Amino acid sequence: MQLRSSYPEIKSSMRLILNLFLTAVLGLVPAASATPCQVPDVSFDFIIIGGGTAGLALASRLSKALPSHCVLVIEAGPDGRHEQRIYIPGLRGSTFGSSYDWSLPTVPQAAANNRTIGHNRGKVLGGTSALNLLVWNRATVKEYDAWEELGNPGWGWQNMYPSMLKTENFQRQNGTAQYGVDGVGYGGPIQVALTENPPPQLQACIPTLTSLGLQENLESLNGNNLGVMYQPATYRASNHTRSYSVDYIPEAGDNLAFMFNTTVHRVQLNTKGSKATGVVLMNGTLVKARREVIVAAGSLLSPKILELSGIGQRTVLNDAGIKQVIELPGVGENLQDHLRIQTTYELKPDVLGVDVLKYNTTLAAIELERWKRGQPSLYQYAGSCYGFLKWKQALGDDSKLVQLAMQSANMSNPVDRKKLELLTGHGSGAPDIEVVFSDGYIGTTGYPKNGTTGYGKQYVTLLAGVQHPFARGSVHINGSDPLNKPLVNPRYLSTSYDLEALISAAKYTRRMAKTAPFKNVWVSEFDPGMDTETNAEWEMYIRDNVFTFYHPLGTCAMLPKKDGGVVDPKLRVYGVGNLRVVDASVIPMIISAHIQTAIYGIAERAAEIITAEYR
Repeated sequence: MQLRSSYPEIKSSMRLILNLFLTAVLGLVPAASATPCQVPDVSFDFIIIGGGTAGLALASRLSKALPSHCVLVIEAGPDGRHEQRIYIPGLRGSTFGSSYDWSLPTVPQAAANNRTIGHNRGKVLGGTSALNLLVWNRATVKEYDAWEELGNPGWGWQNMYPSMLKTENFQRQNGTAQYGVDGVGYGGPIQVALTENPPPQLQACIPTLTSLGLQENLESLNGNNLGVMYQPATYRASNHTRSYSVDYIPEAGDNLAFMFNTTVHRVQLNTKGSKATGVVLMNGTLVKARREVIVAAGSLLSPKILELSGIGQRTVLNDAGIKQVIELPGVGENLQDHLRIQTTYELKPDVLGVDVLKYNTTLAAIELERWKRGQPSLYQYAGSCYGFLKWKQALGDDSKLVQLAMQSANMSNPVDRKKLELLTGHGSGAPDIEVVFSDGYIGTTGYPKNGTTGYGKQYVTLLAGVQHPFARGSVHINGSDPLNKPLVNPRYLSTSYDLEALISAAKYTRRMAKTAPFKNVWVSEFDPGMDTETNAEWEMYIRDNVFTFYHPLGTCAMLPKKDGGVVDPKLRVYGVGNLRVVDASVIPMIISAHIQTAIYGIAERAAEIITAEYR
C-alpha cells in the first residue's frame, strides 16, 4: 500500500494515522516510514524472531540489501532505547532481574551444591547487547578455523574476521589505555573504545601480569589474544553511552518493521512439515512469511521455539505433549558456557572505585549529574583489563590438567576432540584461562547488604574463566505451555577437568593479588578470605561460587546432522525449508573470548548468505 499525495502535509498526516493504526492494532512500529511494509494481510517476506544482538543486525542488513522485501522483527520486550539503565555504561548490570530480562535460571546443579544459577538474557530491543557488560574482544585464528573444520565451509577465520570487523567502529583516544594498529575495524555501526583513564586498581593489571611472565599484547583482536591488555568496550566516546545492536537500525531502509511486546509461540509449518510458512503468536495470530522465518531468540530460547514447533528429539517432545514433526536430536543439546570464579579485595581507603555509587547516594547523584553534563564521571566507566594465557604459563606444570582433560573429553564427539586439540596441541595459541581485573564488587552473591560488615566499602574483583570446559549440557522445553521457562542444564563442574581447572584458576587470581603493583591497592581479601588454603577448602569455595560468564551457546549447533547438528553451513534447519537460526546457538564450539563480536559476525555472514539467495 503506497501513500501518494501532492500535498506533503496531507501525506504526512496519512502516514501518521496509518502508523498509529499499525502500532495500536498490530503492534507494528516502522523503522522510518514503513511504506513497503504496509500490507493489509499481515504477511512479510522475512520474519525474524527476536530483536536482539544478531536479530537486529541481520534485519537491518537484509532491509538495506533487499529493498523490495519487507522485513519484520518480532521482539518479546519493549523498545527500551529511552532507559538510562541501559545506555549509561556505569549502570550496566542494573537491569539484571528487571522487566528487560528473561531471567532464566538453571535447574539445580548437582556439582555446584544444587544451586540454581541465573542467566540474564535481554527481553528488550537489542536483546542481551542491551544488558551485557560491554566487553569487545576476539578469539584466536585456530578456534574460528575449528568451526570450519567441524564441517562448516565458509566459517573459518578468513570469513569470520572481515565479518566481525564490518560491525565495528574503533574510536582511538588519548590516555593510559592504548591499542596498536592491527585487529580493529572502522565505519561499522557498533562504537567501541578502550577505557578512559583507568583507575589505579586497573592500571596495576599490565605490570602485575607482565611480572608474572605474560607479554603485553597491543593487538589482541587480530587473531592472537595471548597476553595481557586493555580491550575495547561498546560505548560512544563522544557522550559515554552504550553502543549496541539498535545502532544498526539507522542503516536500515523503510522496509523494516517491528512488533514490540509480542511473543512467538511457534513456527507455522506447512501440512507436510517440510517448510516454514509463518509464525503463530501467543494470542493465536498467524503472521505469514513469504520467504523465510529466521529464529534469533538466543541460545536458551531458540531451541524452545523449535521444540514448540515440533522440531527436536522425540522423547523431549513426547514428554512435553508436543507432536513431533521433524526428528532432529541435536535441538537443545551441546550447551556450552564459560565457567567463572572470582576473588575480591577491599580497596585501600584512598583508592576510589565504582562501589561508592552503591551506598553513597549523595555522591552518586553528583556523579550522575556530571555524566549528564559530559564531565568526567564514575558513570562513564566502561572497560577492564584482561589476561589470556595457557595453563603452562599460569601453573608452570600443566600435566595434571592435561591428563584430566584427556579423561574428561568424549572422544566420540568431534567438538570435544577439537577442544582437546586446542588444549594440548603444540603451538595452538588458544588460551586456556582468562583473567579480568574489574573495578567494583562482582562476587556471586552481589554487593554486601546494608548492615553487614562488607557494606560501605569499595572492592576490586579478579575474575577467572575456563575457556574450553568439557561439560556440555542442554536446554529443553518444560511442557507444552509456551509461558514456561525452559529447563536449562549446563552441567557445571560435571567433569574432573572443569573442577580442577576452576580451582587452579581461582588460586592463580590470588597469586595475581599478591603480586606488585596490584598488591599495593588492597587491604584484605573479602572472597574467599585468606583462611581458604587447602585444596578441599578451594573446592568447597568453587562449588559454592562457580558462576556463568553469560556466554551460553551451541544449542542449535552448526554441525553435520550426524554429529548432532541442527543447522547446515547456510544456517538452514535440517529438514525444514525456509527456516534458519541466526544467533549464538549455532556456534558449534566455545571460543576463548566473550562472544559478542562473534554473534555480530554470524549475523553479518548470515546477511551475506541470505542476500545472495534473494537479490
